Amino acid sequence: MMLDLVKRLFISFAAMALTGCATVPSPAEPTSPLRLRANTGAIESAPILLAARDYFPGGLEVRRGAIPNLVGAENIPGVFEPGPADVATHAETQALRYSLKNPEIRIILTVTEGHYRVVARKSAGIATLADLKGKRIGTLPGTSAAYFLNRMLLSANISPQDVDIVKVPIAELAPQLAAQTIDAVAIWDPYGERAAVAIGEDLVSFSDRAVYREIFNLNTTAEKLADPVLRAEMVKLVRAIIAATADMKRAPARAQQIATHVTGFDPAEVSGAWSHMVFPASLPDDLLDVMVEEEKWLAEQAERPARSREQLAKLIDSSVLEEALR
Repeated sequence: MMLDLVKRLFISFAAMALTGCATVPSPAEPTSPLRLRANTGAIESAPILLAARDYFPGGLEVRRGAIPNLVGAENIPGVFEPGPADVATHAETQALRYSLKNPEIRIILTVTEGHYRVVARKSAGIATLADLKGKRIGTLPGTSAAYFLNRMLLSANISPQDVDIVKVPIAELAPQLAAQTIDAVAIWDPYGERAAVAIGEDLVSFSDRAVYREIFNLNTTAEKLADPVLRAEMVKLVRAIIAATADMKRAPARAQQIATHVTGFDPAEVSGAWSHMVFPASLPDDLLDVMVEEEKWLAEQAERPARSREQLAKLIDSSVLEEALR
């Protein structure tokens, strides 16, 4: 259901480089106090962008940011803009990381699930997942991609110590794979798609949703949930995301076009990556299970005790979604 008011909004999208600043402009007279931050360099944000433009009453500005904007933590220079937020997107990995010092963080909706890939070169002697043993694999340590790689290796009975994990800047993953300086990459899309295109017929790839999938969420804090004005706006936003997601499932072209313009990725990269994502607009039944297992890995990496299931359960708040569905 399209909102007549939104049709009168002047919305323009400029194609932005990944490290640039991209926002969905707000109406001339914003009607909502809600400050929304999303990773506008990631196509996982497509439902947010479509919802803010076409389904949120009066329109809603989307600024580039993430969980650090919620809690006043230091952000990644050149990737996210500084400034406060009331709601913000981020993968479950980063919700777990930031909630160590900020236990008031709350996950209120899963926007997108990303099915990551290990993209590898057949010419490096890789035909099965087990063949990754002894190979050089590029990824980003400490991210959901690194956790995905860890889980995939273990599923093939390969110890992470039996491969050479190489820290590679994200923009260099595809070029280095094509140049044969690394044998495989483990990363989210559309960088996985970019790597696959770069090696063409030399491609072999591995993915398993049952082993791991990124859970890209909308987050807020307990304090902001307790504010009746902000809470009401969050309910509107979740309803808008649910409606936008239903629209995307029927006809993905508009959402793909928004993602292309805002993220700066090539249209072919966006469309190629689309099949490796699902858009639930809900809270998965196994979200806590995923977080409990991932917490163990994060704790081991940081040489700290893992938090209990009961502690992690407090990070998930389904009440806004429940209200939005009523």
